Amino acid sequence: MATPREREAADYLEEHKIPELVHNLTSMLFFHRPERPKEFLIAQLEQLRVSKLHSVESPCLFNDSNLDAVFGILDPARQGHITFAQYKEALTTLGIKSYNEFPDGAACDKISRETFNKEAKEGLLKSSATFSI
Repeated sequence: MATPREREAADYLEEHKIPELVHNLTSMLFFHRPERPKEFLIAQLEQLRVSKLHSVESPCLFNDSNLDAVFGILDPARQGHITFAQYKEALTTLGIKSYNEFPDGAACDKISRETFNKEAKEGLLKSSATFSI
């Protein structure tokens, strides 16, 4: 059982999205594997600061081509859509905790590439922002 001080510390970290920040920075570090990791991390933090100050997109590990690749894996027959269950599982696997539960195409169980990419990108940007907007 956690002590009051440990709960206070955990609440503080969660309130300021520190676990998400560390996770995002670590993921980007492993993905890019820069020769100068400290400078890379400083640059990523600077990009976060700028994105917060100027309301622009935060640094994100996944881009459109990555999302197209994920969709392609889920749609090997190239039908142009995936199921709602595949959509939810893919977003969860990408680390997106909060996503649209009723995206376009959910009613007919056919989520298009465009809808998947839009929803995934929004979820990834929210999760990579690591600061309250």
